[in-house]
Amino acid sequence: METSTEGAAAAVRPASLSPSRAGDFMQCPLLYRFRVIDKLPEKPSEAATRGTLVHAVLERLFDAPASERTAPRAKSLIPGQWDRLRETRPELTELFADDPEGERMARWLSDAEKLVERWFTLEDPTRLEPAERELFVQAELASGLKLRGIIDRVDVAPSGDVRIVDYKTGKAPRPEYAEGALFQMKFYALVVWRLKGVVPRRLQLVYLGSGDVITYDPVVADLERVERKLLALWEAIELATATGEWRPRPTKLCGWCDHQAVCPEFGGTPPPYPLPVRAPGSAEGAQGRMGPG
Repeated sequence: METSTEGAAAAVRPASLSPSRAGDFMQCPLLYRFRVIDKLPEKPSEAATRGTLVHAVLERLFDAPASERTAPRAKSLIPGQWDRLRETRPELTELFADDPEGERMARWLSDAEKLVERWFTLEDPTRLEPAERELFVQAELASGLKLRGIIDRVDVAPSGDVRIVDYKTGKAPRPEYAEGALFQMKFYALVVWRLKGVVPRRLQLVYLGSGDVITYDPVVADLERVERKLLALWEAIELATATGEWRPRPTKLCGWCDHQAVCPEFGGTPPPYPLPVRAPGSAEGAQGRMGPG
């Protein structure tokens, strides 16, 4: 862990919001602080890394002509993409450091193959010509808040209709939790709308873990609601940044958190806050407007 002096040099105030960081703050404000401000290291997980690998394979498959986008070809891309991932992220070698015979890694790669194969039962890549893959998008709202993210795939129909597609390597949520899953997609739709002036015709979540496809057709009112929610979220982030008051929010997800050792809920002490703070209730702090830049 960094010392407080090093942290102060490295730490900067949050400047933009992505779906994952917005999700972090809604899940637990202290988790957001640890990731965005303290930048505490986290161990790579097998599930998340498998998701990254599968995403890379599905992206690269579209480099091939339509007639060659087959399941065997997709599976053949897995070893090379895994090698590439390990080259760009050396910390991933930790995943199987205790697997000298390679048995666990072989099962892990086999699970990745199954996820890739399942995709072919949900979509037909020979009939798709994505307009964009792994598209970085960023938009600045009238308030000055910057939104950013990476969209897995953008399809554009001959009519001009836009479809935003996101691959998920887990299982589809139960219906009562579907709204939370769609938040990320509505976030992307809002960015595209603010950038291009076009409301995407369809949002599509492809769950490779369970073989489900969830679609949603947004309207302007949906995106306006998301925008209001994000502005309120950003105000809360700004206030926490200004005061240094980042409260933990215990849930069953705490069991998967890498930061229990420095979390008050588990008897830990967070590292020294690396940004200057204003006293809660002060005139400047009460305004809570520092600007996203």
